[in-house]
Amino acid sequence: MRKTQLVLLTFGAAVLAGFATVTPAAARDYPWCAQGGEYDYPGECAYSTYEQCQASVSGRLLYCDRNPRFAYGQGQPQQPRPPRRVRPAAPY
Repeated sequence: MRKTQLVLLTFGAAVLAGFATVTPAAARDYPWCAQGGEYDYPGECAYSTYEQCQASVSGRLLYCDRNPRFAYGQGQPQQPRPPRRVRPAAPY
């Protein structure tokens, strides 16, 4: 009985530790969006090429259009670069 409780406690702690380390997926907008039908504006912006978008919307009563964030120059901001490490000069 004591061994079963220890196993369950260990399993529970492992599950909680797994949940604690989960991070949300980074949202990324692509240049092309599937629009219309069940999608609100700007649509499902998950396509890097017009051809990918066209293949996805085929037969779904949707259409493809530019992602407004890209069309009007509001793409995702660039991540700041980490500071450059400079090696100190060797003393002579």
